[in-house]
Amino acid sequence: MASDSAHTAPHAPLDPPARLLLGPGPSSVHPRILSAMAAPLVGHLDPYYMQVMAETQAMLRPIFATANALTLTVPGTGTAAMEAAIANVLEPRDNILVCAKGFFGQRMADVARRHMISVQVLERPWGQVFTADEIAAALARTPVKVVAIVHAETSTGVLQPLEDIARVVHDSGALLLVDAVTSLGGLPVDVDRIGIDVCYSCSQKCLGSPPGLGPISLSPRAVDSLRRRQTPVSPFYLDLGLLAGYWGPEHAYHHTAPISSAFAFHEALRLVHEEGLAERYSRHVRVAQLLCDGLTAMGLELFVSPEVRLPTLTTVRVPPGVDEPMLRRRLLEEYNIEIGAGFGELKGKIWRIGLMGHSCRTENVLLLLAALEHLLSDRPA
Repeated sequence: MASDSAHTAPHAPLDPPARLLLGPGPSSVHPRILSAMAAPLVGHLDPYYMQVMAETQAMLRPIFATANALTLTVPGTGTAAMEAAIANVLEPRDNILVCAKGFFGQRMADVARRHMISVQVLERPWGQVFTADEIAAALARTPVKVVAIVHAETSTGVLQPLEDIARVVHDSGALLLVDAVTSLGGLPVDVDRIGIDVCYSCSQKCLGSPPGLGPISLSPRAVDSLRRRQTPVSPFYLDLGLLAGYWGPEHAYHHTAPISSAFAFHEALRLVHEEGLAERYSRHVRVAQLLCDGLTAMGLELFVSPEVRLPTLTTVRVPPGVDEPMLRRRLLEEYNIEIGAGFGELKGKIWRIGLMGHSCRTENVLLLLAALEHLLSDRPA
């Protein structure tokens, strides 16, 4: 008797729409990166792949602005890098202070709790930033091993100043852990100059590669903390000590690496360095300012005050009377443009517009502004 599958028509081949990705991530990908992803596979212990890994590390360090030896990518998205950052430098019952001013600060606290870490949360309203004084006061009340904070909060569009905070954290004897998911490759992160001990990001935003890899860098102080652990790192897959052995000269087997994603990321880093870091950073600021000027000229209100506004992701308040999901749906269906909705406390209240990597171009901003102006005017009075 023939199986049911014998009478099932074959599925159509993949034919995804060519969207313009102007949401909070992923960002649009340069054609060269897509070509690199289609390159022939080699083994994850092949000498050629070892060379790609070494070159990836060498290109990543200037983007982090660090000389840290332990600079690599973990397999997985920015959330995997977040978990690796927290789980490697902290053990069960260690203390962490999480500075939460949006969704991803809260997520760091959630991840830490799942690893049985003692979590204190210092909160600010969504859309605001922390001062060094309030963090110093919290540390004076309760010393901790690690202070965690988001540099570029994807849920709100806020850019958190770090220099003074790093000083008070180190004065207390703690390590500084920074989420740079929406800043690395689009804004200076300056790991060594600021004194960031653990810094992580993702491949699919300002670095412009497809999702799937999480860049991370640990200072010598953080590496020392990792080496002095009394318990094994709980996620074996994200154990940075083991991963360092795979990325190091001995290339000790740990996992089967995502080869095609690594090829794409290598090409993305080449594009970053071809453009030059200073020019890339200025491009993100320049194009974001064009967007902000255009939005305000249309009478829309930006959510974040200018002094702490994140260039790589702009948040704008939904005007009264606008059907927020309907407008985004029409933007997608009629113009093939994706922007992001608010979520958490800001659900239905803001739009999130990402200008990151290859998406961060003048022509994209002009197209989006024209589309928004048409859709906002084409609604019942």
